[in-house]
Amino acid sequence: GWWWLLLACNALAWPHLARRFAERSGVPRRAEERNLALDSALGGMWIAVMQFNLLPSVLLLTMLSVDKISAGGPRLLWRTLPWLIGACAVTSAMLGFPVALSTPMAVVVACLPFLVVYPLSICVANRALAMRVINQNKRLDELGRTDDLTGLANRRHGLAVAHAELARARETGRPVSLILLDIDHFKCISDAHGHVVGDEVLRGVAHALRGSRRGSDTPLRLGGDEFMLILPDTDLDGAEETAARIRTQIEGLSFARVPTLRCAVSLGAAQVTPRSEDVEGWIQRADLALYAAKARSRDRSVTQGAVRAA
Repeated sequence: GWWWLLLACNALAWPHLARRFAERSGVPRRAEERNLALDSALGGMWIAVMQFNLLPSVLLLTMLSVDKISAGGPRLLWRTLPWLIGACAVTSAMLGFPVALSTPMAVVVACLPFLVVYPLSICVANRALAMRVINQNKRLDELGRTDDLTGLANRRHGLAVAHAELARARETGRPVSLILLDIDHFKCISDAHGHVVGDEVLRGVAHALRGSRRGSDTPLRLGGDEFMLILPDTDLDGAEETAARIRTQIEGLSFARVPTLRCAVSLGAAQVTPRSEDVEGWIQRADLALYAAKARSRDRSVTQGAVRAA
C-alpha cells in the first residue's frame, strides 16, 4: 500500500512541486537540473521496486534518458545517471535484492500506451520548440534588415541589395538605377516642430517611397533624412519617371500634428551598366546628382548619364 501511495505522489504531486521549485528559484535552469536529477533517482527506485522486470524497467530507463537528452544533451544524461544507479542500488538492497526479469502479458499490454504516446509527445514538444526557434530567427533576421522608425530596409541590407543588383547587371547586361533622396530643410522642420514631427515626416516619406515603387524595387533608409531606392531593369528615363512619382506622392503628404506642414525632397539618380564601377562609385554619382538638385533651389530631381565600360 505504501508503494502505491508513493507512486501516486510521484505521478500526480511531484510534477507540480517541481514546477513551483523552478519558478521560485533565482536560477530556474539549475533548479530544473536538480528536478531532473531527482526524477532519475525516483526512476532508479521504481526499477528496483519492480524487481528489474525487463520491459517496464527498460521503458522507464529509456524515457528518463530521452528526458535528459532533450533537456540538456548527453552531458545532462551522464550527470544524472549516478543518481539513478545509486537510488536503484540502495532501494534494491533495502528490499533484499529481488530480481524478476520475466514480463507477464498484462504488463506488456500496460506498457504499450507508454511506448506509443511518450515518444510522440516528445516529438510534438521538440517540433514546437524548433518552430519557435525558427520564427525567432526569422524575426531577428527581419530586425537586422529593417529600419525601426520607417519599416524600410536599413543601410546594411540596402547596400547588400545594391551589390547583388550590380553583379546581376554585369552578368545579364540589363540596366539598373538608383535614386538618392534627401528631405529639403529637414533640420529646420525638426527644430521648428520637434523631433516627434520630424519622425512623422520620415515615416511619411517612407510611405511615399513604398507607394511609388514596383514590386522588384528596394527602398531603404540610408540614415538621418536620406533615403535610397534601387531600381532593377530601369534606365535613367525610368528612374526620372519614378522620381517624378515620388515627388508627387510626397507633395501630397499631410501630417496630423502639423496640418499646414508641407514636405519637399531633392533627388539624384544614376544608372550603372555592366562592367561599370563598384557600388560606392555608383552611389557617389547619384550623390553628385543629388547635390546638383539641391544647388538648383531644391525640390527637384537630377539624373546623371550611364557610365559604360570601354
